[in-house]
Amino acid sequence: MKLNPSLSALALVAALMAAPVWAGNETGLYLGGSVGSAQLTYDSADAYIDDSDGGYKVFGGYNFGLVPAVDLGIEVSYTDFGDHHGNTFAGDGRFSNTAWQGHLVGGLNLGPVGLFAKAGVANWETRFSNDLFTGKDDGSDPSYGIGAKFQIDALQLRAEYERLTMDDADLDFYSIGAALTF
Repeated sequence: MKLNPSLSALALVAALMAAPVWAGNETGLYLGGSVGSAQLTYDSADAYIDDSDGGYKVFGGYNFGLVPAVDLGIEVSYTDFGDHHGNTFAGDGRFSNTAWQGHLVGGLNLGPVGLFAKAGVANWETRFSNDLFTGKDDGSDPSYGIGAKFQIDALQLRAEYERLTMDDADLDFYSIGAALTF
């Protein structure tokens, strides 16, 4: 039985939200998940892709809280960007993209609302197939993002945009999610 990735991410978030006794505040450890839309854009002599699909992300991090109004932390995540379709020199192509990412995160804490930016590296993998062959490609490239969060006790709601540039392809991920802070 194959589980829907979006449902798996939502189940993780729901399980974390069901345990408020673990929860803490804005500084310290946080764990969460997000769902969203991933847009893959690639244009070369071999292929043209401009397609979007649903994706999900599971993340965790640590916010050091060194200065009251300034957030500084680290975050790691696993993201499944979904399946994208496009034209290749050998017919219709399908591309599945995932990435492990590590970011430094900095932001402003404006009461329960916060703004943040992140920059780091993504270790990505693309699996592809078309009418003639299948294969995979992988690499490590810079990634970055911006977002906003809203803190309610131990629950953090967030919306963010992330960009990953994989060789000649751009992958944009728009997501909403939740995290618990410990």
